Amino acid sequence: MGFAIFLLLLTVLGAGAAAAWVPVARGGQWLKPLLAFSGAYLFTLTVTHILPEALQLLPEHPTRVGYWVLGGFFGQLLLEVLSQGVEHGHVHVHHEAAHSPHEGVSRVPFLLLAALVVHSFLEGSILVHSPEVGQVSQNFYAIVVGVALHHMPAAFALATLLRLRLGSFRRVWPGLLIFALASPVGIVISNYVVLSQLLSSGWYAALLGLVAGNFLHVSTTILFETSPEHRLNWPKLAATLAGLLLALAVA
Repeated sequence: MGFAIFLLLLTVLGAGAAAAWVPVARGGQWLKPLLAFSGAYLFTLTVTHILPEALQLLPEHPTRVGYWVLGGFFGQLLLEVLSQGVEHGHVHVHHEAAHSPHEGVSRVPFLLLAALVVHSFLEGSILVHSPEVGQVSQNFYAIVVGVALHHMPAAFALATLLRLRLGSFRRVWPGLLIFALASPVGIVISNYVVLSQLLSSGWYAALLGLVAGNFLHVSTTILFETSPEHRLNWPKLAATLAGLLLALAVA
């Protein structure tokens, strides 16, 4: 458990710190293959582990899981209105750079940060490592890696956007740290604070369905956006297949 929390913190802070030295245009060169890899990996884990686990926890009411999946899918659509797509590596450089130093500096995008925190907290909250949980617990670290991979481009995009808005990378760290802590806080609460209530009331199945819908939206958006012109791009195709195969291998 401690390793999972450390990995998530290190991933976000490390990827965010990279934004201080890697130009946005150059960052996009490695972000796209990484996005394709993480999208395929996350999609595969959702279909093979998270959704089946949710259905097994509520075998008599599978339709309820479907409702929660729909809620997570369309709820993420609303969150992205606030987050501007930072979850999948979007940085609206031209919009942010258009601000004059006096207009843009010192304006922290609180709604964007709040949307990312909610998104990240939910991801961490399903990471329950308990014998009473089946596939998610058995593949706990595989799913942790999926969340960490997903957070890397998000952290890079968030740090870049905050630097453009605030005018100084030093002022980026508080927002980046808040984002980094969201998933670990979700892990701690689910595993040590409300675990018995989650498992005895059926709320864990609902939470899995909600996050599965969330993951399906994010991963499919990533996969579609990496090939917007529907052209064969070998690096992205290789990254996508690598993500798929790795997720199947760790099952």
